[in-house]
Amino acid sequence: MPQPTTRTRRTGHPGYSETLPRRPESAATARRLLRTACAVWGLDALAEDGALIVSELVANAVQHARRESIRVVIDRLGAARVRVGVADFSRARPVKREADDDEEGGRGLRLVAALAADWGTDERRWGKIVWVDLEGRG
Repeated sequence: MPQPTTRTRRTGHPGYSETLPRRPESAATARRLLRTACAVWGLDALAEDGALIVSELVANAVQHARRESIRVVIDRLGAARVRVGVADFSRARPVKREADDDEEGGRGLRLVAALAADWGTDERRWGKIVWVDLEGRG
């Protein structure tokens, strides 16, 4: 089983990351990693929305990525701001769309946008990172 890594950031706070298999059950590991980071940082109020968001980002990566692994990265950007990123090896950018009432999927990025302080996609030579900023009271 992959082990999470911890790095010191210029903000003085550790970041958390883990490489996971590109499988639906990796969302549970990503949620645990996010909840751990929020608890360590005293930002428990961000954990529930963050868990929902990281689940959606992992689900999108599982569905659309090309290789067998994804990477979840959680960084503390400030006193009450956390960035959650999911990196994969696909360069296809996520698209926020309107889902029909009878469709099972297609609403995830609208939910992410509603819960996040900000979100976006950073392209890389090897793929992309879809990131979300969560903000609490600092």
